[in-house]
Amino acid sequence: MEQMWNGEGGNKPIAQNRGKLFREGKYAMFIHWGIYSQLANTWKGKTFYGIGEWLMNKSMANIPVADYMAAAGSFRPDHFDAKAIVQLAKDAGMRYIVITSKHHDGFSMFHSKVNSFNIVEATDFKRDPMIELAKACKEGGIGFGFYYSQNQDWTYPGGNGGPKVNAAGQPKTFDDYFWEKCYPEVNQITTEYGPIELVWFDTPGGMDKKYAQKLVELVHKNQPGAFVSGRVGHGLGDYSTLGDMEVPRQNVPGLWEAVDVTNDSWGYAWYDNNWKSAREILLRTLSTVGRGGTYMLNVGPKPDGTIPEPASLALRGAGAWIRKYPETVYGAQASPWGHALPWGDATVQGRKISLLVYHWPANGKLFVPGLTKGIKSISLLTSNGKKSLNYTFDGKWLKINMPGVAPDPLVSVIEVVMEEIPAIDMMLGVDPAMETIVPVDFAEVEGCNKTGKSWMEKFGEWKHVVQVGQWTDQSKLTYAIDIVKPGYYQIDLNYTGQGRVVWKIENSAGEIVQNQQAASSVYNWYPWGWMKFKAPGRYKITVSLVEGDGDKVSLTALRFKSVE
Repeated sequence: MEQMWNGEGGNKPIAQNRGKLFREGKYAMFIHWGIYSQLANTWKGKTFYGIGEWLMNKSMANIPVADYMAAAGSFRPDHFDAKAIVQLAKDAGMRYIVITSKHHDGFSMFHSKVNSFNIVEATDFKRDPMIELAKACKEGGIGFGFYYSQNQDWTYPGGNGGPKVNAAGQPKTFDDYFWEKCYPEVNQITTEYGPIELVWFDTPGGMDKKYAQKLVELVHKNQPGAFVSGRVGHGLGDYSTLGDMEVPRQNVPGLWEAVDVTNDSWGYAWYDNNWKSAREILLRTLSTVGRGGTYMLNVGPKPDGTIPEPASLALRGAGAWIRKYPETVYGAQASPWGHALPWGDATVQGRKISLLVYHWPANGKLFVPGLTKGIKSISLLTSNGKKSLNYTFDGKWLKINMPGVAPDPLVSVIEVVMEEIPAIDMMLGVDPAMETIVPVDFAEVEGCNKTGKSWMEKFGEWKHVVQVGQWTDQSKLTYAIDIVKPGYYQIDLNYTGQGRVVWKIENSAGEIVQNQQAASSVYNWYPWGWMKFKAPGRYKITVSLVEGDGDKVSLTALRFKSVE
């Protein structure tokens, strides 16, 4: 079979047809569904805030195994409609569906041959919904895949986090769990539901490599065209997955995906009405594709098996836009700038760059940094076709003359046809028409540490930043930025800390902004002052901490805005 490289280290050949929808589709539906959907984040009259599929865990309701297993009797999603879910995915513009076949609670959402704690035998539903969904996906012309929690199993003896003995009081090990339940169930889901696109393993923890290797070999043997997710562990997956709910700020090489939620939860939570709008879903999808990845967005069916209406409305709203501009998503390549731009983002198809304008410039000028050669045409895409746009160059900037009003209320698209896609100067340009946020991701640091930071504001609701911490009086952070329009710019800082801090910001022309402001335990923007840039061109920006507790300070970004 012909081979290709998967981009992760350049040393792992994969079958050319393997993961085709992942590589080209760029957008998928994730479904978290199980007993926890029925419980909806409540236990014995109390609501537990956070990700409901962990409700049984000691970090949430700490439900005893016997009680949780008994709760399966109340799970009866009688309005589950596989065709309706597939139609929603298609309306949303998604190219495949991945659904939880077994989560950490050990409950099998299919008719397991080795585990009676499953939806057919342990509930009154008495149907295998995975058969129905696999069939509906095939008929609907979209891909199908399974999530399977391979390491954690909180109800099966020997599983990670589960009982240490069986019903007869006999000790059970992880090896027992793996060969009695995990391996045969993965064999079942990869042989009895037709062709699948991928198996999405999760939370490998300390699971030995020998077990992960067996699962990868099994999936590839039974489903030669299927990918295995990177969360199988030990670097054995066909692609990598970022942290939950994370969209990166810089392009990421290789094959990877971002996994996200339509509100704040994976499984259904009765209280969680913090829905992402169609625009927010669209921007996170496009930004993921712009960084070079695939976006998989979760829905959590209600206790009756239906998808919550607000999620459906938002998904269809975003999908209507994707149908108008499919080339911006399907098969699209990463932005040649390597990061978002102040007004939006970009994706590439062949010799065409799609400029995705999230924020329409009020002054009628779109400033594009570093693109000054090889342009054949620039057009605004509208409902009536393409409208040619005039443009000029200003130093290292392309300046496009724009209509006064954005043609699309969600995201407008400008098509730039190139002689060839150039190696664009990936400079950090300060846009004169709108605020420009410059994350510390793009800075050089000296005498302090630049690291990723993740935290939960509710249990399982992850936030991610890159931050610079451990400051001393010798620490420095530096950027190279490009100014196209000279003048004054308001500069703000985004940071956390304790007490009051004094930051100094200076540019290579000798201008200094120094101020004191408060700090808090959460990231906030603080105004720092006006800095003058006397002429257009490249500047070095240096940030240093003058006073304050450097061990408590965490800086994430600067923000520039032209002062009119």
